[in-house]
Amino acid sequence: MAIVTSTQTAAGEPVAAQSNQQLLFGAMTSLFFIWGFITALNDILIPHLKGIFELSYTQAMLVQFCFFGAYFLVSPLAGSLISRIGYLRGIIVGLCTMATGCLLFYPASSLEEYELFLLALFVLASGITILQVSANPFVARLGPERTAASRLNLAQALNSLGHTLGPLFGGLLIFGAAAGTHEAVQLPYLLLAAVIGLIALGFVLIGGKVKQTAMGVDRQHSGSLLSHKRLLLGALAIFLYVGAEVSIGSFLVNYFAEPSIGGMDEKSAAKLVAWYWGGAMLGRFAGAALTRRFNPATVLAANAVFANLLLMLTIISSGELAIVAVLAIGFFNSIMFPTIFTLAIEGLGELTSRGSGLLCQAIVGGAILPIIQGVTADSIGIQLSFVVPTFCYLYICWYAFYARKQATGENA
Repeated sequence: MAIVTSTQTAAGEPVAAQSNQQLLFGAMTSLFFIWGFITALNDILIPHLKGIFELSYTQAMLVQFCFFGAYFLVSPLAGSLISRIGYLRGIIVGLCTMATGCLLFYPASSLEEYELFLLALFVLASGITILQVSANPFVARLGPERTAASRLNLAQALNSLGHTLGPLFGGLLIFGAAAGTHEAVQLPYLLLAAVIGLIALGFVLIGGKVKQTAMGVDRQHSGSLLSHKRLLLGALAIFLYVGAEVSIGSFLVNYFAEPSIGGMDEKSAAKLVAWYWGGAMLGRFAGAALTRRFNPATVLAANAVFANLLLMLTIISSGELAIVAVLAIGFFNSIMFPTIFTLAIEGLGELTSRGSGLLCQAIVGGAILPIIQGVTADSIGIQLSFVVPTFCYLYICWYAFYARKQATGENA
């Protein structure tokens, strides 16, 4: 369903003027920023918890397992919730859930229980899941369908800005004065809870200016998602992409500490992690322009090829070359999520909310792939373990060509 200047109600009447769309899009960027910021903090939290609890790589990756496992469990519920209460109210519920998860870090650190940290992460990620299910399709609908990939890439660029600043923030506070203690996480997550609360208040105020009918409630539809092959294959692509991106980011601090790679301390390595996510930010700004000019599926395939070449280089090299190669992958990761997402939901119409829920459920790849790479790292070493994400990018490249062929066939 292409929407040029407004979203529509169940009756088909216009429900949001262009000025409302601009207001909503501007507000939505804060969501993309904050969940990117929090997700990237996991890359700092993992080595911190690994050190204070003396965990193996596999045990440390339970952080990502609990965080991204929430996507699998909560996404179907989120999709059902949003179809009833609308996008904006769903966003407010998601923000309140996130703030609760951040506050749980305080008792978890005071009681020094790893399991409580995992619970806090699960609650925090549940809130982010509700935001993902709401925000991605909503941004895609705030304008013409033909430019949805470009628009979502631009919003995701703000997500990458959050990813870039998150490790710097976490490295400064978590590996700062209280480094090596459980209390090191208390201040960062209390600050985040306060910021998230203010953003939630902002959306409450926006909800007062925008009618509830403009909040993007989809009609209930009895159609089956199983008949949409491109959506199902796209869900697998999301699963593998998020798994690859999170796996790589999760191992960077420990990877850079390897004597043959950088021999860095955790604080120095944390600063470099920002370059990985910063590359994704720059790539998304570039991708917003490229996907307007070129077929988004073609851009996606090219990025997958370059990401795999860089992975192979970091596996066989050492020192600065290995560091630069793995950090550069972030640039080519940039357009993958928003492009796969828009290719997968294109043409779903009234099934868009449910399709979005399925795609967000597939983000559970961020829980599974880091565990697999963790087991691999414990078995054959951290450098060789980067072979795991190479298989993910191979599939993404195939999916890009498949989606382009399908779109060409539909337009023929």
